[in-house]
Amino acid sequence: MQIGMVGLGKMGGNMAERLRRGGHEVVGYDHDPEVSDVGSLKELAERLQAPRAVWVMVPAGKPTQQTIDRLGELLSEGDVVVDGGNSHYVDDQKHAAELAGKGVRFVDCGVSGGVWGLENGYALMVGGEQADVQHLMPIFETLKPEGEDGFVHAGDVGAGHFAKMVHNGIEYGMMQAFAEGWELLEASDVVKDVRGSFSSWRTGTVIRSWLLDLLVRALDDDEKLAELRGYAQDSGEGRWTVQAAVDHAVPLPVITAALYARFASRQDDPPAMKVVAALRNQFGGHATTSAEGSVEKGADAPGADVRPPREAE
Repeated sequence: MQIGMVGLGKMGGNMAERLRRGGHEVVGYDHDPEVSDVGSLKELAERLQAPRAVWVMVPAGKPTQQTIDRLGELLSEGDVVVDGGNSHYVDDQKHAAELAGKGVRFVDCGVSGGVWGLENGYALMVGGEQADVQHLMPIFETLKPEGEDGFVHAGDVGAGHFAKMVHNGIEYGMMQAFAEGWELLEASDVVKDVRGSFSSWRTGTVIRSWLLDLLVRALDDDEKLAELRGYAQDSGEGRWTVQAAVDHAVPLPVITAALYARFASRQDDPPAMKVVAALRNQFGGHATTSAEGSVEKGADAPGADVRPPREAE
């Protein structure tokens, strides 16, 4: 099958390569001319044969909107656009309506697999009309992992990215649990082999998983994670998951806490923790650290004459 691929970064480039290995003809476009097959979206549209299929793999939000707007001008009735980025499901519904007015079909596809997808395949969560999804099945079959799993036609337009959004929210919670467990093991005087403890869980335990495998791999490279800074970005899907939970009145305490933990990771000196430190000093005389780094105690607070805890010295 012939398909256009817009966006040839880490994900899009590897997906295009996997499709080529699977026998498909891929015409790729990227702002980087060194990896692009054509010089513009117009040239990409001209290179494809009707009915044309174009897969968009660019950042969510404005870049995706601009790309779909331009494709709406270039494509014709019967063509189909696949948004395989991390778009918000609400945007999918808007894009589908905009393209439908021009006779262009739209399918949304949540993609998971990261840099390992080229060899292992990509988990695909798809939303759209049954006929449109069926038309694209040769592409989906090549991209997905071998076997029965790894693909779902989740529902109508928006369902694919909604499913991927929840998937990423779950991922936030799982990663946070592993992170907290690692920190506690490292803080313990009892456990001497933290990396070995995690590795031992990879077989025969209920928490064995690919994320656990990846954590052990990271510890193999840097056992104390000393080369990393404790700063974690978020792609936006964690926020959308929490917002959807509010919209549907569904409690998500674990995923919400994991999202907030990422926000906290970006603060070198968390403002809220200054209040916590000040209050602990006032009611218990607990040691505080000034902005200059000196340790002070509230002289009139109960316990002000106690020795500061070791971590504050």
